[in-house]
Order: sequence, then structure tokens, then C-alpha cells
Amino acid sequence: MRSDTPIRYGGDYNPEQWPQDVWDEDVRLMRTARVTTATVGVFSWSRLEPRPGEYDFAWLDDVLARLHAGGVRVVLATATASPPAWFSQRYPDSLPITQDGVRLAFGSRQHYSPSSPDYLRHALALVEQVASRYADHPALEMWHVNNEYGCQVSRSYDAHSAAAFRTWLARRYGDVEELNRAWGTEFWSQRYGSFDEVGVPSAAPATRNPTQVLDFHRFSSDAMLALHRAEVEVIRRYSPDVPITTNFMGFFEGADYWAWAPYVDVVSDDAYPDPADPGAYVRLAAERDLVRGLGQGRPWLLMEQSTSAVNWRARNAPRPRGQHRAQSLQAVGRGADGVLHFQWRQSASGAERFHSAMVPHAGPDSRVFRDVVALGEELAGLTDLVGAPVPARVAVVMDWDSWWALEQGALPTRVEYVERFCDWYAPFLRRGVTVDVVRAGADVTGYDLVVVPVQHVARREHLEALDAYVRGGGHLVVTYASAVVDEDLRIYLGGYLGPLQATLGVRVEELAPTAGPGGSPGGGLRLAGDLVGDATLWQDVLVVDDAQVVATFADGYAAGGAAVTRREHGHGVAWYVGTQPSAAVLDALADRLLTEAGVPALLAEPVVGVEAVRRGDRLVVVNHTDAPVTLDVAGRTVELGPHDARVLPAT
Repeated sequence: MRSDTPIRYGGDYNPEQWPQDVWDEDVRLMRTARVTTATVGVFSWSRLEPRPGEYDFAWLDDVLARLHAGGVRVVLATATASPPAWFSQRYPDSLPITQDGVRLAFGSRQHYSPSSPDYLRHALALVEQVASRYADHPALEMWHVNNEYGCQVSRSYDAHSAAAFRTWLARRYGDVEELNRAWGTEFWSQRYGSFDEVGVPSAAPATRNPTQVLDFHRFSSDAMLALHRAEVEVIRRYSPDVPITTNFMGFFEGADYWAWAPYVDVVSDDAYPDPADPGAYVRLAAERDLVRGLGQGRPWLLMEQSTSAVNWRARNAPRPRGQHRAQSLQAVGRGADGVLHFQWRQSASGAERFHSAMVPHAGPDSRVFRDVVALGEELAGLTDLVGAPVPARVAVVMDWDSWWALEQGALPTRVEYVERFCDWYAPFLRRGVTVDVVRAGADVTGYDLVVVPVQHVARREHLEALDAYVRGGGHLVVTYASAVVDEDLRIYLGGYLGPLQATLGVRVEELAPTAGPGGSPGGGLRLAGDLVGDATLWQDVLVVDDAQVVATFADGYAAGGAAVTRREHGHGVAWYVGTQPSAAVLDALADRLLTEAGVPALLAEPVVGVEAVRRGDRLVVVNHTDAPVTLDVAGRTVELGPHDARVLPAT
């Protein structure tokens, strides 16, 4: 992206919901709001193909011509996200089936099995029509494939999926004996004689084979990705030079975005934090860093957010005054080159009537639209940030396999993967230390500090690479519940941790999750030693072979045993943390880690509810709280009002 390019601004535009006399007003208001970009056609399949094989593009031609005349660029969707009624009626076996065997019906959206051959055939026929017709349209800026893959149906347990799963397994394992080894099928007499005997992990009398479940998660992500790649292949034939995206959903459990990211030219993300949750900004900041990491540091696109309330929560609170602007600037500070929304004009009918939009039900004479206009003007003045890098010297590892494995039953305790990931991300956010989110096995040699939180599933070669990172001078932190199993969910025997035992100088003799009220996870613990304070959720019974004990457990099953250890290894340092420390303990630990690794912080001390990030030659400082704050940011005093943000020169 060029430095003279404005930050993209706009959102999903659904003119088919409105009479044509509204369309001219739409373009006029877009110009008023400094809108640069409209995403068109996301849910238009039934309008574009009202009957099988009969296409109607006249209305879309008209819309694109109006937008082009108004100076608005178009992200054109392939419209494959929601098949029309005639399709579901003609091909009822294309409808998805739940784990409990319930076939889902037409009347919502995303009502198709990702493995349905009929869906694929008709979807690609539509893409061929759209791509061939609009490949050279002067308004076209980007292609948008499908929409939020897996948002409603990330896994289907239908017959087409079962057949595709068997094919996927045959490719992965080669022969059924290798599958039996990987899945440990000697347990509970689950041994298979051929791939034809293998089914999908539908509801069963007791705990399912955990590796079968993990593989089905992997397969389901790959099945959706295959749909995306098939659409991309068609588009490329007609439009080889126009960038392609599909909208990710940040920390979305249903798809391994590390596998998806190479197949988009621009990583885009949909983000809807809960305005009623004062801590939602932590996960939101981590999500911004994740999507930047998915693109290996390249600028990304905020494809969807709301201007105010959404419609799907039990209580749909409106955004506090200023939050829409503040979180938009947060996205820009963390690498977004575009701020888009769902949607342009708030729907008058349908399931999302009460989802806010850039033009609300009240119309342009409203606070929401005035704020939309003001934000458009502000973003138009930040062209120097377009394409600018977001430097980071700390990396945190995020792994979908570990997420999928930890959500299963028959484990020591329930570990909420993303919540715990954010716990370990948060102390760096509170100090204004930018973090890159990286995948397991990524090359981390350029980072001063690497944190590996609850990486339950760990390949041996990835652990060996972390050892080499430490020996080469890196600072590594590994937490409880990490490297317990390999990629087949087979236990690392002899104290877990695999090759990292030698790196860390410890091994784990027992796992001792703590109990809260009524036996729920997370009872309180106390730490003693150089790190004093509270901990929760988990205790490792550690055997310290060759490491310094930094903190011990003052109580609980492992009382008196090591809780936090540190070991100098080669030219670097390796830490192990055998519990979930409180936020205060994590702040103290992070301060020591940053000092030892030589990583500076933008904020003089940890501050809850505030963040600061450097992008290019600017600092973006955001106050996510409902009270004014005064901060020391990189040696200067910065004052912010409630839900306020400032974009400042970096020096």
C-alpha cells in the first residue's frame, strides 16, 4: 500500500435491502462521511441468481456505477455465504448436520455443509459469473470471498463430511495402521481395519477418542479452506492482479487461521467486543496483534465492527461515547490500513435490524452519524500511517491445536485457552510493550523475549527450535499445561515437556489443578520467594534438576515446591511458571523479564485500561476506561478523557 493512500473507511453496503430512491442518498452521505470503500454483494446470491442458472446483474451494475461516480471504491463479494431457498430445496443433503444428528434448515444463513459437492458446484458457477463480469470494473478494489467462514457452521457431521474426512485421513496417515498408532486405538477396542470404518465424532456414549476429535477439527478447518481456495482459483483466472481477502474473526475457534493466512492477499478481521465488558479491550488488542501476525507483519483490514450496539447478546449495550473512535484508532495503531463496518445503513427488517450501522435508524441527523463523519475526517488525515510497520521485540505463541485439545473433556481441569493466552498477553499491554503473536514453530530468532502460554500440544521439532533460541541468547517463558502431548496427543513421558526438560532444568512429576467453590476450577494459591502474591487454577509438582527457584507454593497440594524457575542456558535464559499467577504477580514477573531482555516499555508503570503502541513515526495512546487519565508515555505527559485516544509524534 502506498504512503499517499488514505486509510480505507466505510463498510458493508447492502442496497438490495432498500428501494432505488435511497441509493442516491447513500452515495451523497458516503461522500459527506469521507467513505472510501464499500463492501458489496455479501448476501446477494438470491438476487444475483433468482432461479437455477438464471442471473440478474442489472441492479448490481447500477449500484457499482453509482459508487464509482461518487468516488467510492468497491470490495466486491462473491455472494456465496448464504445459498438461496431454491438451492436448499433442490439439494436437501447439502444442509449441515449437528454433532447430535439434527439437520439444520434454511431460513438463516450459512446453511450448507462445507463438504457438499452440490454447494461447491453452484458456488463456483456463481463466482465464475461475478468474476468474469466485474474483473475490469473501474470501481473494483478488492475481492471478498464468501463471508466469515464457519461463523454459524464450522463443523458438519453429515454423510458428505464423513466421506471427505476419510479421504483427508488417508492423505494424512497413508495407511490405516498409522492412523491406529496415532489415535491409540488399542484403548477401548477402537482399532480400525480400514479407513471405510472411520466415522465423524458424532455424539457417543462416553468420551470420544481425543485424537479423532482433534483431527476432525483440523479437517473441518481444511474443508472450509478448500472452499475458499476453490473460489480464489476461479477469481484468479479473470482477475489475477486484484487482491483477494476473506474476513477472519480474530480468536475464532472453528478455523486455524495460521493455515488460512497464506491464501489471502490482505488479512481482514471482524471484531465485536462487548461494550459492557470493561476488560474486553485486552482480548481486542491481542486480536489486532494476532491478525497482524497472520499477515507476517503486513498491514491488515478491519473489515467489520459496529458503530454502537450489536444484536446477538442477551443484553446489547450501546458503545459508550468515544469508544467507537478510540477502538478504531487502536486498530490503526496496531497495523490496520482500513476501518470498515457492518454495515452502512441499519436494516429495517431481518435478523439484524437492531445491529447498529454507520447510518442508524434515526438517519443522518443523529449522534452516531455525526461521529461517523468526524471519524472519517480524522482518518483522512492519517495517511502517513498507511503501510507503516508496527515494531515488536516480544512474541507470544498462539496455537489452534492446543486450543482444540484443551477444550476437550477428560483433562486435569478446564483451561480456557484464549482467556489464559490473554492473561499472559495483558502485562505487556499494561506496560505499552508491543507484542507479535506468532504460530508454534515460527522462527523467533529476532525477538528478545518469547512467551509460550499453555501450549498443550507441541511438536518435538518446535520444542527443539525453542531450545536453540535460548542457547542463541533468547529469553523464553513457558507456562504450565505446555508440551504435555505431541501432535497426536500422545503424552510426553518422564515428566512432560519433552526436549524442553533440558532447556528449563525442570520436569513435571504431577499435575494438580486447584479447586474453587463447589469443586469448580481455580481455587486460590499463594506464592512465596522472589515473587510473592496470588495464583490460581493449576499447580505443577515440579522436580528441579538444574534451575534457580524464583518462587514456591506457600499452600495447596504442591506446598513448598517450586512454582517459578529460571535457568541460564547457553547464552540465554529459560523460565518455567507452573501455575497461573495473578495480574499483580504477572506485572512483577513481566517487569523482570523485560529488564533482563533489555526491552523498553512505553508506559512508566503498569496501567489497567490504557494502551500505547508505536506505528511508524507515531504513537497511538488509548484510554479504554470511563474516567480521565494522565500518563507518562515514553517520557512525556499525556492526558486522555474517557474512551479517548490520541495519535502523537513518536519523538
